[in-house]
Amino acid sequence: MKLKQWLYKLTHWEEWHYHVKYIPIAPVWLWYIIKSRNAWFFTASNPSLSFGGMDGESKEEMYSQLPDGTYPTTIYINPELTIPELRKAIEASGLVYPIAVKPNVGMGGMMFRKINDKYELYQYHEKMDRRYVVQEMVMWPMEVAIFYYRHPASEKGVVSGFISKENPSVIGDGVSKLSQLVEQHPGVRFLMDSMYAKHKKNWDKVIPIGERFVLTDVSNRTQGGKMVSLAHEIDDKLLGLMDSISKHKNTFFYGRYDIKCNSVAELKEGKKFSILEFNGCGSGVQHVYGNNHSLFEACSIILKHWKALYKISVYNHKHGIPYWTYNDGMKFMNEAKAELKHLKELEAAYND
Repeated sequence: MKLKQWLYKLTHWEEWHYHVKYIPIAPVWLWYIIKSRNAWFFTASNPSLSFGGMDGESKEEMYSQLPDGTYPTTIYINPELTIPELRKAIEASGLVYPIAVKPNVGMGGMMFRKINDKYELYQYHEKMDRRYVVQEMVMWPMEVAIFYYRHPASEKGVVSGFISKENPSVIGDGVSKLSQLVEQHPGVRFLMDSMYAKHKKNWDKVIPIGERFVLTDVSNRTQGGKMVSLAHEIDDKLLGLMDSISKHKNTFFYGRYDIKCNSVAELKEGKKFSILEFNGCGSGVQHVYGNNHSLFEACSIILKHWKALYKISVYNHKHGIPYWTYNDGMKFMNEAKAELKHLKELEAAYND
């Protein structure tokens, strides 16, 4: 890593590894473990998500808890299907290209792809050795993330964070090669290897002046996405919508929704939006980014969320929701880590 990049990372806490960011507040998490007498106290937070949604939950169990019409048309594909069987499944679903594909169990946008035709789908199917999701490619122009939690004894929840998420892209100047523009992009300049793997065909191409070149269809921060605060838009209308969705089966109490919408105003009216997915108690508190928070302020916000998570979990436990046993939790964690490692290998090999 170049000295300039190293110094930038050192002086911008947002670029630190997430484990490092949590070191100052880790004792608080340990205290909650001691108080609850269970290492996996958080598993009681969202009873219908595996491990409370901390890690390794499937898209399938997420979507099954949402009201009809609030998420994209979705089917699930097993890797054992033959190409003719896959083609029949797509035809029967009514899905039309472009479509979106992603692992049923995944994270960080790994192995998410926009698929433009059947040949791209067949290629993905041949390389994907895990059950995966095929769904409508939602074309609303805006993607937002909403962090929501509700104590089970309360009628109303809290929208604690609201941000827009922008895909990383570069604008051509008619002189610079794509590689040079990527190196200048603050969100992806530390991801040069993965950017090269995705765009090696255009790596040395000079991007015409004014042309926007999208670097990835994923807006996750881990892949260079930009977070912009919408905190000023949080109001009773937005909370009412999130309460109604989250109370649909009364089993989701803490996490983050990723949503595509036409506009914030229409979202608040419950119109022209689609939930891409929601994540449980392992959700990153993404609204600490995009607000110019100091590390101290970010830690304070995270601690507030941990306190809410602890109270929700303890309440549910006292009302019949068991904590996971230590052995079950360790087994699940190890399986989730192995799955993540495998997805990273698939992602690295996909563009070869």
